[in-house]
Amino acid sequence: MTTTLKKVVAASMVGSVAEWYEFFLYGTASALVFGELFFQQTGNAIDGILAAFALYAVGFLARPIGGLVFGHYGDKIGRKKLLQISLIIVGITTFLMGCIPTFYQIGYWAPTLLVILRLIQGFAFGGEWGGAVILVSEHSPDDRRGYWASWPQTGVPLGNLVATLVLLLLSKNLSPEQFLDWGWRCAFWFSAVVVLIGLWIRKNVDDAEVFKEAQAKQQLLEKQQLGIIEVLKYHKKSVIAGIGARFAENILYYMVVTFSISYLKLVVHKDTSQILLLMFGAHLIHFFIIPIMGHLSDIFGRKPIYLIGAVLTAFWGFVGFPLMDTGNNWLIMLAIVLGLFIESMTYSPYSALMTELFPTHIRYTALSFCYQVAPIMAGSLAPLIALTLLKEFNSSVPISLYLVAASLISIVSILLVKETKGRSLAFKD
Repeated sequence: MTTTLKKVVAASMVGSVAEWYEFFLYGTASALVFGELFFQQTGNAIDGILAAFALYAVGFLARPIGGLVFGHYGDKIGRKKLLQISLIIVGITTFLMGCIPTFYQIGYWAPTLLVILRLIQGFAFGGEWGGAVILVSEHSPDDRRGYWASWPQTGVPLGNLVATLVLLLLSKNLSPEQFLDWGWRCAFWFSAVVVLIGLWIRKNVDDAEVFKEAQAKQQLLEKQQLGIIEVLKYHKKSVIAGIGARFAENILYYMVVTFSISYLKLVVHKDTSQILLLMFGAHLIHFFIIPIMGHLSDIFGRKPIYLIGAVLTAFWGFVGFPLMDTGNNWLIMLAIVLGLFIESMTYSPYSALMTELFPTHIRYTALSFCYQVAPIMAGSLAPLIALTLLKEFNSSVPISLYLVAASLISIVSILLVKETKGRSLAFKD
């Protein structure tokens, strides 16, 4: 069981690595490259970055659609097959982003092509997380699900680590002009290697028995509803909780790892290599924190760990930004790590909690829908809103208040559902 489970964990993680490699890459490129290369210049550096972050948000719009499509077929024909398809699409679109000519070469076709690729990529990402988490959860023992199901979440810092390392090597070994001209493109092309490794790892895993049994039962039914209709008709409270619970985690994460890059560059005046080095260290620590929080959710429950993290989210901005303002690298690192530590308390238990809330035959659809709808209102807009607030008020206080609002939404949402620790995944099938 343990050997099989470890293989499943590795297969699930690799998609998250590819996904978050691209996301950190795109977020970093938005702050450092895209604003200058893909948009008409206005004379204000913030305007170009704002436009790039607006396109960053566009990718989230296609995610719920992808989540529904991948979720529907994933609940019908299997988790593994759909995960393979999503990974291939992610690899192709990320590679092509590195091939787009600049605004100075093709004008407005540059941002247009970027939007098209972001939408296709967002569609593919919509089915990745739900399938990966379910694949692990359905193979996990009931009393250790929080721990094992948190491992696909470690693909977030691992993907960011790979992206940061690639960008760091390029920025260290190339002049600023070379990096801006062609160096950043190499980082996008490298995604093909990540995806090929992922496909090779995933070919040796299979769907869990609990899914196969539920699939067989569903095939015996004379009439089957479309998955999303059943989800919204019979599981409204769980859906509302699943979407709202992500606000604190999602907004805090993008504030810490995406917006802070712009903040450190524009306000604190740190250079690119320094920022990437600080991010590298923070992502490395984040990788180890996530499974610890998952393990704690097996001991104390999903809700207690989650609620503590949601409450602490409200305070991070009032501590994190002043630490960054000092300009001291160690204090900046402390601010980033503190933010990721708090985020882990709401991110790690989420996978097990959501898996345990829904029955097997609609689980992929439900998880993908909740997970992908939330960022449209939360994380996708967070860097854009934060940068707009910074431009308008020239202060981090309004941004910190924005985090307080996110925290309150998640606290109320998580209180809507009962504790699920130790629940059998076949409880409603």
